[in-house]
Amino acid sequence: MVRMPRVSSTSRPYHHGDLRAALLQSAERTLREKGVGALSLRELARDVGVSHAAPGRHFKDKQALLDALALDGYERLNQSLATAAERPGRSFEERMTALARAYLGFAVENPELLELMFARKHDPDSSAQLAAAVDRSFGSLTRTFADAQEQGEIVPGDPERLTLVAAASLHGLAALIASCALDAEEAMAGLDEHVRLLLHGLRPR
Repeated sequence: MVRMPRVSSTSRPYHHGDLRAALLQSAERTLREKGVGALSLRELARDVGVSHAAPGRHFKDKQALLDALALDGYERLNQSLATAAERPGRSFEERMTALARAYLGFAVENPELLELMFARKHDPDSSAQLAAAVDRSFGSLTRTFADAQEQGEIVPGDPERLTLVAAASLHGLAALIASCALDAEEAMAGLDEHVRLLLHGLRPR
C-alpha cells in the first residue's frame, strides 16, 4: 500500500470557490462577536479552513482587510440608499423619510460594521476605492436635496451643506442606538416625526 504524503495545515490549498467572500463573512462575524481587535488574517484562515498564507492572496495585511470590510459595508448601505431614492412621484419629505429609514435600518442591523466604516473613512491610509464609496453614500442625499431645490420644495443653498446637516442628524440617532441610549424600535417608530422636525425646524407653524 502506498502511503500518500501528509499535507501540512500551512501548505494545504484553499478549497473555497470564493475565498475572499468567505473571509469577509468570517471577519464580519468576528467583528460582531468580539470587536475589531480580534480580527487577524491568521485567525480568519483558521476559521474558514484554509492555510494561514491563503488570505494573503486577497488582503496583504490587516489594514487591507479592514478597508475591504468597510468597503463591503458601504456598498451594501449605498444599495439600500439608492433603492430608497429611486422611487419617483413622492414628496421631498417622503423621499427623505425613505432614505432615513434605509440608513437607520442599516445602522440598527450593523452597529459594529458602521463604526468600522466611519473609522476607516477618516484613516489617512484608507484606499481610494473606499473614499469613492463614502462619496457615493452622501451622493444619494445630496441628489435628493438638489432635486428638491430645483422643484422649489426646499430653501436654496449649498446642497452639500444641507446633506451634512441631515447626515449628522441621522448618524446621531444611529450613535445613540449603538450606545444603548436610545431603543432601536422606539427610534424607528418615531422616524417620521424626526424627519419632520429636521425639515421644518422647531418654530411654531
